[in-house]
Amino acid sequence: MAQQRIMNRWWVVAGALVIQVSLGAVYIWSIFQQPLLEYFDTWTQVQVTYPAQIVLACFALGVILGGRIQDRLGPRLVATAGGIILSCGLVLASFAHLFDHGLALAWLIMTYSVLGGFGIGIAYVCPIATCIKWFPDKRGLVTGLAVAGFGAGAFLLAPLARGLICGDAYAIFGVPLFSLPQVGVFNTLMVLGILFLVTVVSGAQLMRNPPPGYKPEGWNPPPKPATASPVKVDFTPSEMIRTRAFWIVWLTFFAGCTAGLLITMRASPIWQSFSFGEMNGPISHSNFLSVTAMGATAVSVLALFNATGRVLWGKVSDMLDRRVTLLIMFSICAAALLALDFLRLFPLYLLGIGLVALCFGGFLSVYAVVTADLFGTKNMGANYGLIFTAYGAGGIMGPYLAATLRRSVDEVTYLTTCPRGRLQEVYFVVGDYSLAFWVSAAACLIAAVLVLQIRHKGAGAEVRSRADIPSARPRYRPAHR
Repeated sequence: MAQQRIMNRWWVVAGALVIQVSLGAVYIWSIFQQPLLEYFDTWTQVQVTYPAQIVLACFALGVILGGRIQDRLGPRLVATAGGIILSCGLVLASFAHLFDHGLALAWLIMTYSVLGGFGIGIAYVCPIATCIKWFPDKRGLVTGLAVAGFGAGAFLLAPLARGLICGDAYAIFGVPLFSLPQVGVFNTLMVLGILFLVTVVSGAQLMRNPPPGYKPEGWNPPPKPATASPVKVDFTPSEMIRTRAFWIVWLTFFAGCTAGLLITMRASPIWQSFSFGEMNGPISHSNFLSVTAMGATAVSVLALFNATGRVLWGKVSDMLDRRVTLLIMFSICAAALLALDFLRLFPLYLLGIGLVALCFGGFLSVYAVVTADLFGTKNMGANYGLIFTAYGAGGIMGPYLAATLRRSVDEVTYLTTCPRGRLQEVYFVVGDYSLAFWVSAAACLIAAVLVLQIRHKGAGAEVRSRADIPSARPRYRPAHR
């Protein structure tokens, strides 16, 4: 192998970040939710949640499809296709206003949720699988970096979407940076679709698999643990799903994603309920803009914590037993959820959702590394795609809990120009989300107990050998240690 002809592996990380920042738009649905309710005034809270639930489910299914294809065709072609599909979904979704209320919801689901979700999933898996192959010596850290952009994307895109919808300034942490025209909720979808076509396709051109037998200079694979029989290193998807470890990983990942997506997909409406519940209507247009700006700031802060968690917990998991890392994360997430309903001051609210997002971001990086540790990297794309279905299930369950366990406690009116560009009075139903918080916290506490049952690659012992091996299995540690 001619070492001088191998590309600098950090270019792959750069491409991964460009792709993932754009794909992170999936986390800004809460910015669109209230403007859509204002425009389609017959929609309910449950109905406006459907696109968010379905886009996350299709995202997870797209990861399975993209993982299998990229294992065969390579990441560049597959990531490019994902960017094109995502762009088509968002551009087509911008025409939802041409239909009546019932058909508009179906159109939005078919375009934004199904097409957009599959495009996100197909592109999402490519940077993760590719970076893990280039960085066997830094799996946790580089996986965190590869997916950090996905969380950070909402930090940049939430203020952009809100500003374009309402005609307000692009503001970070409440500081206006530049003015934006009011294009409305539907044209905002078109603008984002065109933007993502450029960014995702550009980043995809940096996706390359390393040559066969590649290893970083100065790094050697760790010695295999001594066991009574050979330990299986690389599992096929069918072998993986027959292991006990797979189901523990799937269930705990599901619990973490349910909690994280409950907050991520409803961060702005939850804050609006906290704020409007303290006001007497009708609420002025200026007060409305102030509260929605704080909601967008909450989404941005959440995204920042999400991105930080992906790098931080990935690095921590390289230093600690990964089970201990997950135990700490689930415990913090549960504590934040239990306290969240009492955090009605804006800085405290940001702290509460930030801690949930910090852990949720960590789940996305650590579980990818756990998949590689337990089941190998040869079929990483397909294997992680199957485990990532837990994210899709959590994407359905989290918003579902928020919508169905939410209790209506008040109704206020406010003045807004967001839906149609003219000032009008709109109703806002103030909700109590405490029960949803408590159910998700309980699931995290159960997951904290279950993660201690995860074992090393030998957890696949039930498929590695038909012989009964009484010897103790090696304790689960990061694969490179």
